[in-house]
Amino acid sequence: MEQVTALVADDEPLLRERLISILARVWPELVIVAEARNGREAVELFDQHAPQIVFLDVHMPGMNGIEAARCIGRQAQIVFVTAHENYAVEAFRQGAIDYVVKPFDEARLLDTVLRLRQRLSAASAIPVADGSIEAVLEKLAKEMREQRAPQKYLSWIKASVGAAVRLIPVAQIFYLRSDAKYTLVVWQGGEALIRRTIRELADELDPDKFAQIHRSTIVNLHFVKQVTHGSNETGDVHLTDRTETLPVSRSYLHLFRQM
Repeated sequence: MEQVTALVADDEPLLRERLISILARVWPELVIVAEARNGREAVELFDQHAPQIVFLDVHMPGMNGIEAARCIGRQAQIVFVTAHENYAVEAFRQGAIDYVVKPFDEARLLDTVLRLRQRLSAASAIPVADGSIEAVLEKLAKEMREQRAPQKYLSWIKASVGAAVRLIPVAQIFYLRSDAKYTLVVWQGGEALIRRTIRELADELDPDKFAQIHRSTIVNLHFVKQVTHGSNETGDVHLTDRTETLPVSRSYLHLFRQM
C-alpha cells in the first residue's frame, strides 16, 4: 500500500499529542501531515495537504468537528473524536461513521485502524456520496448550533477610508476577501481594507447570515442571487447588484447543494 497520510484536529494540544502517540504505536507507517487547533484550520490544512484520513474532535471553538467534516465531505475517511460516550455515538453508528472516545483506548483505536486499512485498500478508497451520512452530519451540526450558548456577533466593522474611520454595518456587506496581510470589505457604500484575517472574522460573524465559501472569502448570504456549479465540485456565487462572481471551493460547495 502506498504511504497513508492523516490530519489530526483537536483544540487541546496534550490530547492531540496523545492521539498521535498511540497512532504511532498501532500504525507506525501512518504519516501525520498536519495538526489543527480548530475546525476552520482543519479545513484549510486539508485543502493544502489532502490527507486520506482526518481525525476530528467533535467539540472545537469556532467551526466544530461536525461542520468541518461537512466541508471535507467524502474526500477523506473521517474519524470523530469525542469526550462524551453518549453524545452523538448512536448517530455515528447509524451513519456508519467511525469515532473514538477520550480518554483514548489503544485497543479501540486499533479496531479503528484496522477498519481504515480495509477501506483504504479497497478498490474505491473514498466512498461515493452517501446521503445517509450527510443527513446524520447535518442533523448533528444543527443540534450543536442549537446547544451553543448565545453569542454576540459583529454588528459593525471599523475600517479606514481615506483619512476617515468608517463604521461599516455588517448587514450592508456583500463579501470579504483576504490576501496575506489585509481583508477587502465590499459593502453597499464602497470598499475598504482592514487588518483582520478571514479566520478571525469567520468566528465573529453570524453563521446564519455569513458563510465562508473559500479559504479567502466570506459572503453575505442575503446577497447571494444564485450559485452555478462547475467542474471538479467547485462553483461560483452570483450576487445581487454586483457584476463579479466569487469562486466556491469544493470544501464549501455543500452549503449550496439545494441551489
